[in-house]
This record gives sequence, C-alpha cells and structure tokens, in this order.
Amino acid sequence: MEALKGKLLIVDDDLNLLELMKLRLESSGYAVEALADEDEAKTAAQAQAFDLAILDLQLVRSDGITLMQELHRITPGVPVIILTAHGTVESAVEAMKQGAYTYLTKPFDARELIMHVEHALENRRMSSEIDRLKEFLTERYDFGNIVTRSEQMKTLLHAVARVAATESTVFVRGESGTGKELIARAIHLASSRMDKPFVAVNCAALPETLLESELFGHEKGAFTGAVKSAKGLFAQAHEGTIFLDEIGDMPLSTQAKFLRVLQERQFYPVGGERPLQVDVRVIVATNQNVEELVKQGRFREDLYYRIHVIPVTLPPLRDRKEDIPVLTEHFLRKFSDRMGKQVKGITPGALQRLMRHDWPGNVRELENTIEYAVAMSSHDIVTEDMILPATTVTEEMVKPLKEAREDFEKVYLVKLLEITQGNVSSASNLAGKYRADFYNLLKKYNINPAQFKKE
Repeated sequence: MEALKGKLLIVDDDLNLLELMKLRLESSGYAVEALADEDEAKTAAQAQAFDLAILDLQLVRSDGITLMQELHRITPGVPVIILTAHGTVESAVEAMKQGAYTYLTKPFDARELIMHVEHALENRRMSSEIDRLKEFLTERYDFGNIVTRSEQMKTLLHAVARVAATESTVFVRGESGTGKELIARAIHLASSRMDKPFVAVNCAALPETLLESELFGHEKGAFTGAVKSAKGLFAQAHEGTIFLDEIGDMPLSTQAKFLRVLQERQFYPVGGERPLQVDVRVIVATNQNVEELVKQGRFREDLYYRIHVIPVTLPPLRDRKEDIPVLTEHFLRKFSDRMGKQVKGITPGALQRLMRHDWPGNVRELENTIEYAVAMSSHDIVTEDMILPATTVTEEMVKPLKEAREDFEKVYLVKLLEITQGNVSSASNLAGKYRADFYNLLKKYNINPAQFKKE
C-alpha cells in the first residue's frame, strides 16, 4: 500500500467545494479532514497534527486569517493556503503578509490546488531538514556562509542532511571558494560522530615527503629529524571524520596507503612494523577532473571508485547569482560587527556591479570583496567605487547574447519576487506577463517563489 503524502485540514463553508477538494486530494494520496466549521477545525488541530491547512477566507463566524493565526498558535509553522473570491484578493494578500504560504482565487483548477499543496509541503520538508542541520552547526561551527536563496543550494543542503546519517565516503566536487570544507563540516556535525574529532588536511599544501607522515604518523628514527614518534591525522580522527581536500594532488605512493585505509581500516605509520586500526568517516574534495587524472595515470582507478561513493557537487556562484544579494547582506553584517562599524547596506549600482561579476573565486572572493568594502567605507552605505576594479566586471559584457539575456532574465525574476515578497500574481503583473507564462519562467530558472515570502 502506497504511503500517504501528508495529512491535510480543509475548512470551507461551501459543502460542495469542500467535498470536491476532499475527493481530489484523497485521490492524489493525501489524508484529508474536511470541515465546514472553524471551531471544529481548531478542535481537530488540537487533537492531531496536520501537515498543511487549506482555509476559506470568508467563514461563517470569522475569517480565514483569524483561523490561520489560531492554527499557528496550535501548530507553529504549518503552511496555510487561503481560498478567496475575486473581490477579496487584497485580503488574501494581507493573509500572506500574516503568514499564509499562498492563496488561490476561486474558481480554481484542481491541478493548480494540488501543485500548490505539493510545493508547500516540499518547501516545509526542505526547510525542516535545513533547520535541523543548522541547529547542529549554529552551536558548533560558523555555518553562516551557507546563506542561500538558490533552489540548487537548498536541494544540495537537503541531500547533505540525508548523507550525514550514513557512514559512506563522500566525494565533494566544486571550484575553489565554493565552500567544500564547510559542507564537510556540516556532514560531520549532523552525523552521529559530531562529538568526535573533525580533522582537515589539504593534500596540495604539503610536499610528498611530508604528506604520508602527516596522514599516517611516524615512529621515532623513521627518517632524519624524527626525534620522537608522532600520531598521524588518521589516528587523530579516530571515531570522528577526516576531510582530505584537494585529493587529486595526493601522490600515487600515498594513494596506495590511503586505499588500504579505506579497504581495511588500518595502516602502518612511517617506519612502523605493526598496523594501527582506525575508525573514521572519510570525506574527500577536489576542484579537479579526477576522471581525467585517472586516464592520465596520475590517480589510481581503484581508489577513485572507493572514494566516489556519494558525490556532492557544489555549484559555482556565477550559476546561482540569486544568492549574491543575501550573501552580500550577510557579509556586510559580519564585517560591520567585526570592525565595529555601522555599514547597513549597499547602493543599487554597487549591487549591480556584484551581479555582473563572474566570480572565479566564488563565495570566498565575494566575502573578501565585501570585507574590503566595509574596511574602506567611511559611511553607512557601500558605494559602487568600493566594489571591484572596473576591469574585473567586463567579462560579462562579452558573453553570447543568449547567455547574457538569460542571466539578466534570472536576476530580473529574483528582483521582482523580492519586491513582491514572493507573490507570483503581483510579480507577473509588474512584468506584464500572464501568470502561467511567469510560472514557466520560474520553472525554467528553477526559482521557488516561496523562498521570497517574509516570515
């Protein structure tokens, strides 16, 4: 028997519509409690937990907004869809300001209702996963850099939350500055090993002669200068997590020993005669094409298949430019607090300059850019002259016309949704587009309007 998709509460004094919605939603796999009386609805909400509520704006003794507020007191965070007639759209917009997820204007298509229910439940589920992950990280590590409005990153964080519960090796791929170590720490701190060590090493930062000793330790006298025995990073990470960044730069000789750790969970320290057992979760990362390194004979094929168990790919900042405004706001607060300044915002021209830049250094480059701007600012607003030399923003101007148009279109859609706080009807009106066409554009760029609603 197929599992239920969720438990829904519907409240409407139109009994025919109430029954129709109940049948449609039940046929789509939902458990539905359909009620015509708001007092009965409050009693039902106190007796059982609902995943979502659909409320008519005009009820017998009160209104949907009042009932929504009552339901939120009983079950904080439960998403609410408001049903309204054409003449009361303004009230429905007010309901969204008060905390409704969205509204539907009667008469509506059953498919549109089901689509909004699915989106609301998916949004709540993903937000719950991310909130759970952030609860761990807020206490233990500065997870603030993973500030996002991008659907790509929301989906990735949701996957990270699920990956964290496993013991499998994770392969994180991403350009420099995208936050690979941050994701590795997130996985560790959301896992059962969170109270154990997290040990990070950059394989490219150590010469071949030192990397093996750093990873596996050495015995006294194993080489010149080894005046005493030393515990390696694998031993230090026992029962915790070891993060090997830039795994593509690991020498072939060290790769063989690393493969033994993955296969047998044991290794020999340099100069050691007895193997050491180790219990570690392994996370590796690279900004290189490891498959190409395998073809070139610079990376062991058997090791590649051992580490490429659960791949996690971090998108570059240029592919999620809708995150630039929220990241900028976050970094402004961070560096203003750190420097004891009162920098509160950024001019439209300065933000436009940030949006036009291609960000080869990704989030790290953006962070450094904002740190410089805050340090140089003598006012409470960052101006355009403090953001990047003029020569660095010309790359975008030579893009193919189609790509440049799509970049503008995506940023334009995000800005509309910011202005309208995620209200698709208002945003489509401002854009001069039919609502259905506007939804198609949002789907094209994988933009979720729910992310722009004010809490």
